Amino acid sequence: MTLILFACLAAFAAGFVDAIAGGGGLITIPALLLSGLPPHQALACNKFSATLGTASAVGSYAAKKLIRFDLALQGIAFSLFGAALGSLLALHVAPDLLGKILVGLLPFALIVTFIPIDFSVKEPPPLKLWKVASICIGIGAYDGFFGPGTGSFLILAFHWLLGLELLKASATAKVLNLASNLASTITFIVHGSVLWSLAIPMAIASITGNVLGSRFAMHKGNKGVQRFLTFSLLLLTLTLIGKYFLLP
Repeated sequence: MTLILFACLAAFAAGFVDAIAGGGGLITIPALLLSGLPPHQALACNKFSATLGTASAVGSYAAKKLIRFDLALQGIAFSLFGAALGSLLALHVAPDLLGKILVGLLPFALIVTFIPIDFSVKEPPPLKLWKVASICIGIGAYDGFFGPGTGSFLILAFHWLLGLELLKASATAKVLNLASNLASTITFIVHGSVLWSLAIPMAIASITGNVLGSRFAMHKGNKGVQRFLTFSLLLLTLTLIGKYFLLP
């Protein structure tokens, strides 16, 4: 019961943060591993709960017409292609190397979140397929190779390279997150890795966190997303520094 309560609290917090700015897995995975859950079950329970939670966030954003479905539908195919390339690359390159490189690059991503943004721009310019393809293949490859912070990077890319407001960028990124989470969840279920007695309560907590997080984002607007995006990137930076530079 203590494990379930602890995991549900982590899933709720992760869902809340993830619905706004991505990075929820940086909360749940360490929490589940610290509680003593085997890594494969930790990953499986996290993916199952995150999939249902993300689906609820997508529903909330869709109801308010904040998702650019034209971008999301174009991006899914490119993201899956990029993830496949990234997974193949992971077989030949040490993930530790990418982790250390990312630690060096993340401060620049943090600086980007503080650059003044013109929130008065309501309609982004027309989408260009080559930009969508480049972003989704590139970040998809990162997701397949390494993974942490993918949602946050998608939000930044959609905002700065495609001209979406942060709120719409966050909402649209959730569709791509949902697709990748669903694929992973099906894989884990087929292989019998999901601990249902833990995954189901976590899913309920994640749904609650995602619904409240998406409502918070819609209420606070771009400024709210900006603050949580900064928090998510800081969390990612600290996590990677601990993993690749401090821990044995």
